[in-house]
Amino acid sequence: MHNFLFSSEQDLASFLKNKKFKKIFILCGKKSYVSSGAKKILSICLKNKIIKHFFKYSPYPEISELKKIIISLREFSPDLIIAVGGGSVLDYAKMANAIEITENLDKQIVNYSYPIKKKLTLLIAIPTTAGSGAEVTSNAVIYVDKIKYSVESNIIKPDYFFLIPKLVINASKKIKSSAGFDTIAQAVESLISKKSTPQSINFAKKSLGISLKYYLDYLKKPNFENTSAMCLAANLSGKAISISKTTAPHAVSYPFTSLFNISHGHAVSLTLEKFLKFNFIKSRKASCNFDLNLRFKSIFDIFGVKNINELEFFIIEMKKKAKLESSFDKLKIKLNPNLDKILSGINVPRLKNNPIDLNIKDIKTILLKSN
Repeated sequence: MHNFLFSSEQDLASFLKNKKFKKIFILCGKKSYVSSGAKKILSICLKNKIIKHFFKYSPYPEISELKKIIISLREFSPDLIIAVGGGSVLDYAKMANAIEITENLDKQIVNYSYPIKKKLTLLIAIPTTAGSGAEVTSNAVIYVDKIKYSVESNIIKPDYFFLIPKLVINASKKIKSSAGFDTIAQAVESLISKKSTPQSINFAKKSLGISLKYYLDYLKKPNFENTSAMCLAANLSGKAISISKTTAPHAVSYPFTSLFNISHGHAVSLTLEKFLKFNFIKSRKASCNFDLNLRFKSIFDIFGVKNINELEFFIIEMKKKAKLESSFDKLKIKLNPNLDKILSGINVPRLKNNPIDLNIKDIKTILLKSN
């Protein structure tokens, strides 16, 4: 994969001039396509090309909409796909470019036996949020019956990505705070994931070093420097979790998105410090092939804190400053009557990456503590 870090619209324009790109399929969000400035840039870059737009409408990736994208994409049969938007748009494009529609597609995704053989065509990913790093990950999220599943394969990775801070800076503060928190959470979770490797650790540490320095400034007074920094942090965070995958806070976040429409990064923020504290306290029971206490020491150093209580306080204060509400009551989430629905919507494969094995009782306790 070719990396175009901190690209300009000129870099994108010169790439798109290629004469072999005659028919181009653009997958985007209707609002973000205009508000980010992507429409303006691409309309200049794509003169004399045959274009088809697909505007995604669901707030998170759903199987019914994915099928519509796959059909539209194959009917148009483009030379190039441009996915420009947040994580949902990029995930849709990654899956639609590699999955064939079958009679039993829903069941195949639920059973992790999805039909991926090869890409339809080249895919460019252009993020308009600094968040999940979906432009470099080998997995994508899809919801079937409001339960989140992962589609994972190196085949779905975009062929090229362009990080254009100019397209990210205009996102709303709400989107920036949620997506930026996801960047931080992914990197922290990656550091303690059972599947972490020296390479994923390197990516995660670099990502955290950048995001912790720039995140709150990026929310308060966005400029080219802090927006570029958060784009890079998100990209590195994506590279880290592409290797290590995420852990319990992500696993538990998905039902809060599907059931209560809490944006992804915000949903992850609801439990991050609680699961970190749980993992630290139970570190003697760790079932990972590394010293969990040493990993936590490394996390304390990066955050500039001395112990788990200071880390917990740091994250809580950061959420307050980012205006990420933590109270279930204030978010109008009635926990007790919905607890079974939430628990049944948890992503089990992600839960298995957690360094401490979790059971339903543990998760219930953590959720009720979070209230």
